[in-house]
Amino acid sequence: MNLHQLRFVREAVRQNYNLTDAAKALFTSQPGVSKAIIELEEELGVDIFTRHGKRIRGLTEPGRLVLQSVELIMQEIDSLKRIGKEYAAQDSGSFTIATTHTQARYTLPKVVQAFMVKFPKVRLSLLQGNPRQIAEMVQRDQADLAIATESIAGVDNLITLPCYQWEHVVVVPAEHPLLKGKSVTLEDIASYPLITYDGAFAGRSKIDHAFSLRGLKPDVLLEAIDADVIKTYVELGMGIGIIAGMAFDAERDRNLRAISVGHLFGMNVSRVAVKQGAYLRSYIYTFIELLAPTLNRKLVEQAMRGEHENYEL
Repeated sequence: MNLHQLRFVREAVRQNYNLTDAAKALFTSQPGVSKAIIELEEELGVDIFTRHGKRIRGLTEPGRLVLQSVELIMQEIDSLKRIGKEYAAQDSGSFTIATTHTQARYTLPKVVQAFMVKFPKVRLSLLQGNPRQIAEMVQRDQADLAIATESIAGVDNLITLPCYQWEHVVVVPAEHPLLKGKSVTLEDIASYPLITYDGAFAGRSKIDHAFSLRGLKPDVLLEAIDADVIKTYVELGMGIGIIAGMAFDAERDRNLRAISVGHLFGMNVSRVAVKQGAYLRSYIYTFIELLAPTLNRKLVEQAMRGEHENYEL
């Protein structure tokens, strides 16, 4: 048994059981991958994959258990490599953050700027996607951590910790009728065409749930992943918008006004997620603390050991 065989098994699953794609991803030949997997199966005495002819189609029952062990072994190998790199160069290396557009555009710029001042030799990359996609990036070791509001809490093999709370705002053109009342209701909002986030982003599930509880079906005219897009169409007079409060800037958005609606849609919690059992380089702990000062290294390490169940904002 060798590490190449384990890598081939893992990559075959990641490539949806396509051995040609697995071989390309690992810069080797398809026959070599196939032979190595068969040799591993013979050594273990079980079939890892189900087959149709020469093609693999899925995992067998023992194959699922083998894959779990393979993932753990490869994760430990990756951790060993990272430990070596960290002690060779404490203040340099690479760091990949997976996040949503809202976080990348409105929350992270000042944090990234402060981080780069502290660690100018670190090569920082930002990957964007919806919450499900960025969670998978961390699970697959394509990113060191993920930052999002929706759907990353409770994902298998991820440790998630709360960073900060925020609420939604309704954005309207200046002089809009909603600005004249003392308090905005769900019925008020539902009486106008609505422009807001796509279903996977920025607390949209809470918006839908609030309307549903009141038996309201708002006219959602347009959905977007980008608050700037939402604000653009509001400025054109096409409807009113619901965006994350962090995405509104009174100076930048001079043609619009914001109405706080946290009392209608509740508070949202943005979270940071890291892979369970992963080795985090020291500057990643620093980044997390810059993002959320309450998340110091000691607390994050406790969470990594499974001692985080009761920690909430």
